[in-house]
Amino acid sequence: MIPPKITENEAQRIRALHSLNILDTGPEERFDRLTRLAQHMFNVPIAVVSLVDEDRQWFKSSCGLSVEETPRNISFCGHAILSDEPMIIHDATKDARFYDNPLVTGDLGIRFYAGAPIHDASGNIMGTLCLIDTQTREFTNSDVIALKDLAELASRELIAVELATRDYLTGLLNRRGFMEQARKQLLAAAENDEHSVYMSLDMNNFKSINDDFGHTEGDEALKYFAKVMKKIFRGSDLMARIGGDEFAVLLSSDQVIDNTLLLSRFQRAIARDNEESDKGYNLSFSYGAVAIDPRDKVSLDDIIREADAFMYRDKKLAVDKLRDICSRPETISETQQYSYL
Repeated sequence: MIPPKITENEAQRIRALHSLNILDTGPEERFDRLTRLAQHMFNVPIAVVSLVDEDRQWFKSSCGLSVEETPRNISFCGHAILSDEPMIIHDATKDARFYDNPLVTGDLGIRFYAGAPIHDASGNIMGTLCLIDTQTREFTNSDVIALKDLAELASRELIAVELATRDYLTGLLNRRGFMEQARKQLLAAAENDEHSVYMSLDMNNFKSINDDFGHTEGDEALKYFAKVMKKIFRGSDLMARIGGDEFAVLLSSDQVIDNTLLLSRFQRAIARDNEESDKGYNLSFSYGAVAIDPRDKVSLDDIIREADAFMYRDKKLAVDKLRDICSRPETISETQQYSYL
């Protein structure tokens, strides 16, 4: 048996998969409809929508299969996600990768497999729509095309799940997606006695950017702000555009977190862009951060309110500083004023 290789963009792919918040969820008719259709169209005993996680393949929908997951290292789908093209195995007993695989030699007795990749909105391969038979069989070119069409429909349903929890402009989580995932992450942190940090980030003077430079430029400012967030914070951190010019980060609890250092790096990155660009305005932000002790029984809503209070305090200090400077207008240019609000 040859275990499947790890995908070239594995870390990115796994982050994207987990961000869908779909693993270990219940049945959904939109996916079950596709596996029923696939089973009927190809006259196979088993049809599955499989999502390939770090160490398992988990079945979002399956017809003819009683288990919910199998180890990734023996999975057929783990091999199938290595290519954008369908993987067709006519006789698994004659394939060097699978002839001694327990899914072939054991009770399941797989002989035929056909799997086409399914993608998220960014093109990451999340898993497959696959067909399984205990008999060897041929698979024509027209069969391959039909399987790809069904996999495309599965991808569209997966993307619909993603869009329900993603901000269309920045690609970050939206409020709904963030709240769902943050609660799960905090629960896991509490079970493992790990600390976390929540940050509220609010762009300053965003209304003035929209008013003075137009909403298109305002959108570009939001996208750039999110882009810098993705560079500074880790892939394991939850990042979201909560609404308007409000952003949030939940720093993952897998290590001691120096949020002061991260914020300093973020501020420097924004400042560098202000110096190098000629947009006519400077970006800046106010923030509030709350350390979360796993022993404290505090709700996520309470944590957000506390961080927001710190953030508004920080924003008020910036406003007071601007008022002081504006009382001495010879000390600051119009463009520089934007960096304070």
